[in-house]
Formats: sequence, structure tokens, C-alpha cells
Amino acid sequence: MNHPAALLLRRTTAAVAAACLLALSGCSSLEGTSDKGYVTGNGAITEVRAEDRGKPVELDGKDLKGQPLSLADHRGKVVAINFWGDWCSECHAEAREIVEVAKGLDPDEAVFLGINTRDSPETGQSYEREFDVPFPSFHDGQTGRSWLAFNGKVPVYATPSTVVLDRKGRVAAVILGVIPSALTLSSLIEQVAAEDG
Repeated sequence: MNHPAALLLRRTTAAVAAACLLALSGCSSLEGTSDKGYVTGNGAITEVRAEDRGKPVELDGKDLKGQPLSLADHRGKVVAINFWGDWCSECHAEAREIVEVAKGLDPDEAVFLGINTRDSPETGQSYEREFDVPFPSFHDGQTGRSWLAFNGKVPVYATPSTVVLDRKGRVAAVILGVIPSALTLSSLIEQVAAEDG
């Protein structure tokens, strides 16, 4: 027979362990890798203090129409970047709100870009037409090269994800998973745009 004090200790230990696991999962913005071969997120927002942002993100490539595209061309403005793919149902779920935010930006202050992953250019363009996407997207294809430019700030194949770069091109905020709302993303962009320098 178990002593009541020992049972209480075991239950308390189990409860503390469960709370710790819950806290750790709350600190992590990843829910796990889905059976579709990509990382799913929970929409958690990570903001990065200016002193911790490191170097500017450097990314050059081509858009879905084969035209050159470079992050460096947008230095001095806040840049919101959405990782997406036509194959990703969560991307479809947030597309209209992403487009709403992109269309509402002051082009003198902020721009929106995309990074299309695992699609052919034709499939990506079809998605852009379906949702009336007003911004160009880097075509990453199957390479995963675009994630490498983000210095571990965005896990590889975390789709959808949305990143906000400050005016110097540094990662200021990351949303892993579907954006919580258009208002949340707009507010985050405005907050970064309002920073000094």
C-alpha cells in the first residue's frame, strides 16, 4: 500500500512536470512537423529587441515571373515577408487577411513581399491570381535557400510564417503559423515603422 504522503509527492511532481512541459511548449512557437512535410505553427509572435537583431537579411532571387527581386532594394522601409505555398491549406486560410494588410500599407513606409515554397512558378501565379496578391514573391521552389537567409529566426519549412524586417533589414518580429488577424499584423508593422532609426 502506498503512503498518502508519497502519493501526494508523486502527484505534485507529475503536476509540476506537466506544467513545465506546458510552459516550454508555450515558449516554443512550433507545434511540430505535420504529416505534410512542413512545420506547423500556432500563430505565436516573437518580437526581437533592436539590440538583438543582428545583421540585415540578405536575399536575392527571382520572382514567380522570373524577374529579379532583392531585399536590399527596400532598405529604409519596413518589409513584411510572408512564406507561403499553394499546397499549404493554412496559407489559403490567411491569404485574404495578408492581402488586406499588404493593400493597406503606406508604400513610403512599408512594403510586403512573399517567399513562395515548393510550388512551380505557374502554380504560384495561379494562387496570386486567386487571392489578388498585390506583391511579388521570391520563388524558392524546392531549395529551402530562403530560410537560410533568416539566420535561424524562421525554422526551415515553417509555412506559413510572416516576418517583419526593420528599416535596416533586420528581423524585428516573426509570426509562425497563420497570422492571428490582419489588425495584429498591421499593428506589428506600424510598431516597427515607428521605431527611431
